[in-house]
Amino acid sequence: MNSKNRNARIAGFLYLLIIVFGLIAQVFVRDNLVDYKNATVTAKNILAAEFWFRFGFVSELLMLICDIGVTTLLYILLRDQNRNLSLLSTFFRLTSIIILCVIALSHYAVVFVLGGADYLKVFDPNQIDALALLSIKLHGAGYNISLLFFGVHLILLGYLIYQSKFFPRALGFLLLIGGICYITNSLIWFLFPTLVGMIYPAILIPCSVGELLFSLWLLIKGVRTIKQELQ
Repeated sequence: MNSKNRNARIAGFLYLLIIVFGLIAQVFVRDNLVDYKNATVTAKNILAAEFWFRFGFVSELLMLICDIGVTTLLYILLRDQNRNLSLLSTFFRLTSIIILCVIALSHYAVVFVLGGADYLKVFDPNQIDALALLSIKLHGAGYNISLLFFGVHLILLGYLIYQSKFFPRALGFLLLIGGICYITNSLIWFLFPTLVGMIYPAILIPCSVGELLFSLWLLIKGVRTIKQELQ
């Protein structure tokens, strides 16, 4: 196995871990425990499953660690294709990671808010519950900011993949479409919040399909060799 294929397969494995940890943090933890319209119910759910809520936070951290690895390996794989564009793509993805690292604190802050510390006794229980839900909503806003930058990254990555001889062009096209969907979702989230319920989560399906297929291709196929290209 040459170095490019080794790097590709490591990137594919890490990318799959990103998907798994991301699903745990968002779908199986936050979406399962949080009632975004009811602070009291949300607080009760989190207190009843505090370890699971903490595990969701740790899953998000592990996702980000894997993401740094994927970002590095993708740059290594594509820098010979177009170094400047690959570097720009990398910066956009790293910016997304940094934003999400910072905003992840608002997830964990809920543990402090609902922890019953003495310094929080100046607030009544309803205020405490409201602060916890506000913290989670801030996490959602930060997540959508990070996805805006990630969407730009996917557009650039899709273009690089489409132009590359090492991957099928269809993968590049799917990633490019996914990037457009991420950007559209974030912009609508901030500009037209009443429409979010109409487009989410359907608008993220193309993103998920493109990234999943890309990660599986990296893990199973690696990169095309010169011999394969000539066939």
